[in-house]
Amino acid sequence: MPEDPNSIVIKDVSFSYDVSEEDSDKPPRLALDGISVTIKKGSYTAILGSNGSGKSTLAKIIDILELPDSGKVVIFGKDAEDDDLFWDIRSNCCCVFQNPDNQIVGTMIEEDVAFGPENLGIPNPELRERVDQALKDVGLYEYRHKETMALSGGQKQKLAIAGALAMRPDILILDEATAMLDPSSRDDFLELVEKMRIEKGLTLITITHDMTEALRCDKLIIVHKGKVAMQGTPEEIFLSEDLWKYGLKRPVKFNFAFEIAKLTGSTLTKDDLKSNESLVASLIRMLTKPGLKAPGNISSEKTGTDDNEIIMSVKDLSYSYDGGETQAIENINLDIRKGEVLGIVGESGCGKTTLISHMNSIIRPKNGDVIIHTKDGDLSCRNKKDTLKIRQNVGLVFQYPEYQLFEETVYKDIAYGLKKMNVKKEDQKDLIMDAASKVGLTERELNSSPFELSGGQKRRAAMAGVLVMNPGILVLDEPASGLDPKGRQEMFAIIRGLRDSGTTIILVSHNMDEAAVNCDRICLIDNGKIKAVGTPSELFVKQRADELKIQLPRITRFSAVLRTELEEIYPDIVFSGNYFDPEKEAKVIVEAVCKAGDKHAQ
Repeated sequence: MPEDPNSIVIKDVSFSYDVSEEDSDKPPRLALDGISVTIKKGSYTAILGSNGSGKSTLAKIIDILELPDSGKVVIFGKDAEDDDLFWDIRSNCCCVFQNPDNQIVGTMIEEDVAFGPENLGIPNPELRERVDQALKDVGLYEYRHKETMALSGGQKQKLAIAGALAMRPDILILDEATAMLDPSSRDDFLELVEKMRIEKGLTLITITHDMTEALRCDKLIIVHKGKVAMQGTPEEIFLSEDLWKYGLKRPVKFNFAFEIAKLTGSTLTKDDLKSNESLVASLIRMLTKPGLKAPGNISSEKTGTDDNEIIMSVKDLSYSYDGGETQAIENINLDIRKGEVLGIVGESGCGKTTLISHMNSIIRPKNGDVIIHTKDGDLSCRNKKDTLKIRQNVGLVFQYPEYQLFEETVYKDIAYGLKKMNVKKEDQKDLIMDAASKVGLTERELNSSPFELSGGQKRRAAMAGVLVMNPGILVLDEPASGLDPKGRQEMFAIIRGLRDSGTTIILVSHNMDEAAVNCDRICLIDNGKIKAVGTPSELFVKQRADELKIQLPRITRFSAVLRTELEEIYPDIVFSGNYFDPEKEAKVIVEAVCKAGDKHAQ
């Protein structure tokens, strides 16, 4: 194979993971199956695919964290099989993975960022300059003397990114690196690495489940079962009807546009998808053609909660991790209503996880209290005697579900809580099977080791381990993080099913689109304080969002541009509210145009 100094060339590469000693009778797990990929130097490429498709393994092959069983890997003309070139390739390629805890090695923030360049032998003062600049780039410079373990999940992700930036690599691979970042931090980071790519010729490879993020790339490669299933420009890929069978779907604005095309009997082309301007212009042409009919059947905003029944009360709650110098949360007062889905949103490090950790006494309140209202009376999180009952009433699923899984099989893991509650063994099976059914776990998965499961299956197993204790309140910290679009859709279907069966859900999320669609109310936290509480329709209005300095959902931002254009064509047009689901929003737009057109014709 000719050595191309301007490309990363993966040719006919196969790779399998060894099985554990317990499963030595099973064949190795095939992750890559004769895959061939070419990535041009200085390009911006997204690798997409469902969980378990082989994306992360491909990243490790490019960075030589793994060596292929067969096939060829050549990085900018350097053969990865050449031992003399091994460290040269590795020192010029960096990966940032989804779970930052797996990448943090230093006890202090600036020490952790310095670890990589120090091992490359970078001397001072250049080392100092690299560390300071990387921390400034990700917004952690003022925290440089803090301990790494004192950071929030999102801040740890920023730290991992800073460590990679300090290496100043030629190739930067982002493996779901923005999954734990809030919208503002995510956009700032992407703009930063895209600027580095242009200014320094960086080759940027992103592995992502965020289809809107993939839109920023030059080229998309879809990996399915260890092979390349599709590749092309974003416009070419997102025109395909085959995305769903690979566990993927179109970006929100494209879903919205395709719904309008369907309602108006129109089609979209590659040229229509190239920019917001061309897409809006195409939609205007569709909406202003004669003969449109109003779609109807637009469901109203959900109103399933009982405003008068409070199931949890957070009262004057404050907490600090460092003896009172910095308040993680301060004077939080919040009532949670029975049967609602309450979203908790805010920037990384604002106090979201600290707040929910008080809700089932993982952190015991020092100032203020959390009261759980049950039919048998009130339970106080300050009262140690109430702890067991509180944890039976309030289940908590962490951001990383693997931290909650530890038994030999998923079945035993789910049974663990029942044993602690002294539930008789003969009564356990029905409870376990019911919890497994609620989250969609099969009998095969119940008999598997939890560590053999995919990311989505691990989340389901962790949820089942909490649900088996039949809590009235379920607290979920980023439940869909790291899941492919199909997995995210399934996860939120589970959440809606639990809500419909009477479970109160408290949902921590960075994804404003998902919070807007799935939450009855949203609580915005800013610097440890509650900044606003309201329904999605109350908070996600441009003027209100600007006041609160929160990012509107993507569908709202794009639809607002289209609505403005339509208001110029039909000055008396009336839209019946804002909807955050692409299908409903498309119907609202078409219905408003039809009514305005009929009125204009009269």
